[in-house]
Amino acid sequence: MKHILFFILFFTAAAMSAQTEFSTKYKSIPAPKFSAKPKKIPEVKDPQGENSDIPSIKTPNVFENTSITPKSKFQIGEEKSKFTMSTETDFANPGDRYVPKMEKELDKALKDAGLKEGRGELVKKNISLGDFRTKSEYFIVKFRDFGAIDGDLVRVSSNDRVIANQLFLDASFKQVKIDLVNGFNKLDFEALNIGTLGGNTAEIQVYDDKGALITNDYWNNLAAGFKASIVVTKE
Repeated sequence: MKHILFFILFFTAAAMSAQTEFSTKYKSIPAPKFSAKPKKIPEVKDPQGENSDIPSIKTPNVFENTSITPKSKFQIGEEKSKFTMSTETDFANPGDRYVPKMEKELDKALKDAGLKEGRGELVKKNISLGDFRTKSEYFIVKFRDFGAIDGDLVRVSSNDRVIANQLFLDASFKQVKIDLVNGFNKLDFEALNIGTLGGNTAEIQVYDDKGALITNDYWNNLAAGFKASIVVTKE
C-alpha cells in the first residue's frame, strides 16, 4: 500500500513540474496590426433627384426629321411619280417596241438568203447555174419551192426539147430524168409564172447516173418567161 501511494505522489509531482515548464516556455503571438483602413463605399446619388429641374435630352430620329432626310414620295400607299419619257401604258410590254424592227430585219435576211419570197424587184433576165463535164448517161434533176407554196410553175427542157411541160413546185422534191447526148447539153428551167407571194423561186439538185450530187443551187424571184440554165458537156 505504501508503494502504491508513493507512485501516485511521484506521478502527480512529475505532471505538475511539466505543466509549469510548458507554461513558462510558451508565449502567445500577438495579432498583427494593420495600418490600412477599409475604403468607404461612396454614396450613390439619385441624378433625377438633384437634376429634377433640368429637362431631359431626347436623341433625334433622323428618319422622322424631314429637314435632314426628305420623305420619299415613292413609299407604299403614296402616289408614284407621273413623270415618264415613254409613251407606253403601264401594262405594255417594253419589248414590244423592238418587235416590228426585228421582224423587218428577219424578213430581209430571209429574202436575201433565198428562204422567203416577197414582192420585191423581179429578176428579169436569164441566169446560169453553172457548166459541168460528165461521162454520165443521164441526170436526175430534183425541184421544189424553197419559199412559201404559192403556185410556182416550171417548164423543163434539154436542147430546146421539152422534158416536163408544166411542173408544179411544192415543199417536197419532184424529180425529172434527162438523157444526155454526147457533147453539148443545155438544160433550161423556165419560170412559167410568178406565185401569189412573189417571183418564181425554186431549189434544184442535180445527180448523175451513179447517184453522185453534181450541184445544189436555187433561183429567187425569177420573173415569168425567164430561165435558169445548166450547161453539160458529155465526154
